[in-house]
Amino acid sequence: MSIDYKAEIERLKQTLDVTVVAHYYQRDEVFEMADITGDSLELARRSKADKNPWVVFCGVGFMGQSVKVIAPEKRVLMPKIACCAMARMIDGSYFDDSVNYMVERGIAKEDILPITYINSDATVKAKVGEMGGYVCTSSNAFNIISKGLETGKKILFVPDRCLGQNFAIQMGLKSCVIGEEGKGECDPKEADVICFNGFCSVHQLFTLDDIEFYRNKYPDIKIAVHPECDPKIVAAADFSGSTSQLIKYVADLDPEQKVAIGTEYNLVNRMRQKNTYVLSSTKPECPTMNETTLEDLYNTLKSIEDGKPINEVLVDEHTVKYANLALERMLAIK
Repeated sequence: MSIDYKAEIERLKQTLDVTVVAHYYQRDEVFEMADITGDSLELARRSKADKNPWVVFCGVGFMGQSVKVIAPEKRVLMPKIACCAMARMIDGSYFDDSVNYMVERGIAKEDILPITYINSDATVKAKVGEMGGYVCTSSNAFNIISKGLETGKKILFVPDRCLGQNFAIQMGLKSCVIGEEGKGECDPKEADVICFNGFCSVHQLFTLDDIEFYRNKYPDIKIAVHPECDPKIVAAADFSGSTSQLIKYVADLDPEQKVAIGTEYNLVNRMRQKNTYVLSSTKPECPTMNETTLEDLYNTLKSIEDGKPINEVLVDEHTVKYANLALERMLAIK
């Protein structure tokens, strides 16, 4: 006997004290079942404010952790504890190695201010919090880095090198990347922003050839990209912004204006149906974001009904304390 997953999900949402949240990059059928949708920080904030004690988070692991850090009283389950590839590129030991790299090259530890992109594990956020640092998002990184520079310290930016480099360029700062092949040694004494060598595999798919193709085909087209793209791509685009900023940019365009967008496919596909193109010759789909299915969502909700919750996100008290400090410092900056 087959199960009507959509009908069963709706039934369970009506009978349980649960809120289903989904990131913009989720596949359409999962996204459509959510009570709250948005980017990672917005989802954490709105989950905290929500009255229900249970949160079922459709996204990747660090996002579920962020809810648990901001609202430790919540029971947070994930249909799939999928792992963001960028977040997996750094853990606590790699973070410590990056700090030691700077210390070994003449920068005192107390003169380092770490900033971590929200796309990181809670243990990394906690280490950043312990050193007096901040979490940032792609929409507020400019303000966070500006605030950090007021301390006179060197900025250690983890894990996304592209985000760190792009905002350094925007601010007229010098940056370098630890361990980037073919670029020589990263000298922290000569740079303002020292970046960890992490990246988003989806946003590395977009190339200058893609931009040239669309500009040749449609001379008046606009190119809009996410700042997780390589700095060369951002420099060649008409607009660069976070997920929410990209959505607003496209929504504000004349409907007749053609636009090619360099970010995750599911989001681009939902922006608008007319005169909108994916800036890639291949489908830029995040594999881990697309792991979650309707069946997974149903099974997770059913586990609550059965009193046997699955895939619960747990974060220890020490990590919650210091990761939350780093998040609170970010939220205090307007």
